[in-house]
Amino acid sequence: MSLNNMNYTQRVAALASLGDSLKSAINDEALIHRASTYNQWFTPEFQKQAFLSWSDSLKIENLQSWLEVYDIQNKKIEQKTVAIIMAGNIPLVGLHDLISVLACGHAALIKPSSDDTVLMEWIVKELKRIEPGFENLIKISEERQMKDFDAVIATGSNNSFRYFEYYFKDKHALLRKNRNSIAVLSGNESTHSLELLSDDVFQYFGLGCRNVSKVLIPKDFFVDPMFEAFEKYKEHINHNKYANNYTYHKAIFLMNLTPHLDNNFLLFKQDEKIASPLGVLLFDYYESIEQVKDYINLHKDEIQCVVSEMPLENAVAFGQSQYPKLNDYADGVDTIQFLMNLS
Repeated sequence: MSLNNMNYTQRVAALASLGDSLKSAINDEALIHRASTYNQWFTPEFQKQAFLSWSDSLKIENLQSWLEVYDIQNKKIEQKTVAIIMAGNIPLVGLHDLISVLACGHAALIKPSSDDTVLMEWIVKELKRIEPGFENLIKISEERQMKDFDAVIATGSNNSFRYFEYYFKDKHALLRKNRNSIAVLSGNESTHSLELLSDDVFQYFGLGCRNVSKVLIPKDFFVDPMFEAFEKYKEHINHNKYANNYTYHKAIFLMNLTPHLDNNFLLFKQDEKIASPLGVLLFDYYESIEQVKDYINLHKDEIQCVVSEMPLENAVAFGQSQYPKLNDYADGVDTIQFLMNLS
């Protein structure tokens, strides 16, 4: 069976079944151990979080709600082979691109990140087990340079973005680069809200583009309640890789006499930048909500999402940055629309 002979309903049903498999995978200790051994950032806790988040996203009602606005089942989409160059900063970060390609009726040529090979190989095998029609239509590229594809979706650093731009200049391409997320605090947040903010900062060790790397705070902001709420993640310092980053940047700050606060597992530093080193949370002051809005607009190409309880456009609730909806597209670019427009 080719994907062209698989109808829309079959494809969506297969993706929903993948969600069921991911929910069951939280008990697959062998898979979780392999992935965490291969990449120490992928702790069992954070793998299970990713599995459960994706299992919820891939419920049939969520898939249908996401895709029905595009009317895919009534569109004649010519099948293309789409190369997907995946990131690997957090578990299964490349899965959204894969399910988007399959939902639209295309074939996928995958280049998993070297950091997320174990889980993505499992995903591919599971999809083929669920729906044999995917057998010849999901391929993992073993070659350094990918060949025989019609379009590409590539996610990487700002440096790799420039390479992608040149290398794929003759292809239909959706290219992404570095982004980070910010939080905006009013100073009136409850203890519970600040504990939820700690999730936005520390889940996946802060490695995701939706992790908060900077907070905007009012001039009279008192940091102690926030630091107390962050104690939820104090055990991060016992993770060797995280501790190495924290210790390194602490030494740099001390040697350079850089003003900062330190709660023994996170460094808090005032800086105009948005992207922070691992183990560091940046902050800056604001005087009015208009100033905040101007800041967000000025840096819109650097910001993935804004976490806040304040009346800001498209703000994400505290604790929800790592639980995006299917239509929360990376870099704000509609992946499904891109795939439907291939010709």
